[in-house]
Amino acid sequence: MNGIELGRRWLEVPILQGGMGVGVSLGRLAGAVAACGGMGTVSTAVPGFDEPDFARDPQGANLRALRREVRRAREIAGKSGLVAVNAMVATTQYADSVRAAIEAGVDAIVSGAGLPLELPAIAEGADVLLAPVVSGPRAAGLIARAWQKRGRLPDFVLVEGSEAGGHLGFDRQTLRAGTAPSLAELVARTVEALAPFGRQRGRAIPVFAAGGLWTGADAARMEAAGAAGVQFATRFIATPECDASQAYKDVMLAARPQDVALVDSPVGMPGRALRTPLVRRLEEGLRLAPSRCVDCLRPCGRSTALYCIARALIRAVRGDYENGLFFCGAGVHRLEGMHSVAWLMKHWKTEWRAFA
Repeated sequence: MNGIELGRRWLEVPILQGGMGVGVSLGRLAGAVAACGGMGTVSTAVPGFDEPDFARDPQGANLRALRREVRRAREIAGKSGLVAVNAMVATTQYADSVRAAIEAGVDAIVSGAGLPLELPAIAEGADVLLAPVVSGPRAAGLIARAWQKRGRLPDFVLVEGSEAGGHLGFDRQTLRAGTAPSLAELVARTVEALAPFGRQRGRAIPVFAAGGLWTGADAARMEAAGAAGVQFATRFIATPECDASQAYKDVMLAARPQDVALVDSPVGMPGRALRTPLVRRLEEGLRLAPSRCVDCLRPCGRSTALYCIARALIRAVRGDYENGLFFCGAGVHRLEGMHSVAWLMKHWKTEWRAFA
């Protein structure tokens, strides 16, 4: 386990904190991870939900809150680590969120929930790292070729496996059947697919592994498969620094393996979440028609959406078990008590070295 150079920046600890929205990973969590030498990530998914003018001007509130949270993370981190944002291609404010994050001084833009083919153009001229989130080598190669035509290559790539939480880059049938390739296999194949691009520019494109990882031993296993580093997300929820309410964290801490379900998102992708009463109602075929639209997703329409994902995620982050959508990784049942970010980072590093 060694530090790694990413573009013109140095990541002391090759651990990324996954972006979790709505409101789960904002400036406090991202800053705490960065302060420990890792890369903390602010989610751009509806960060302005608590702003006083959100109902009247959700898009303005989101951009203002995003800038504030990036600056907050940077202030907490000091000179340590890196601060990123996770920007979903499927959101209506995708380009504006990327630009707002750059204005606020973010170090990296991590982008998924769709193919971020236009990201280099949106961030053109900015001194910022760009990284796509992919589900395997095919998407990684496609994005690298598209970006190369714009004179850019990814500064790093995040490979997210089938056990991740939130939106997933696999079809529902594959997820239900458990036939997706292992994360180690996806990492090895993605490293291989990106190797020609790395040779062309004179240095390899680092690949980070994500999805279902829990321990330093998992990180060592991914490193052996060719990963430069790893991303953890769900395990960061049970920390005092996580920006969600304690009620939200308590729901996660009480989760059992049988409580995890696959849900359909208005984004058009399957997602992994807890089987709350809301999810059970959706599984029964009920349509929970949105009462008000904040225009957060491009593929979503107020007249056709089965439910309002923004409202469900906002209710979750406030701890509303009955009506909330609690995105989580497959290993959420492994959460055992609260630990500080500093404790987790130290624990992972110790385990990683022991199993490397």
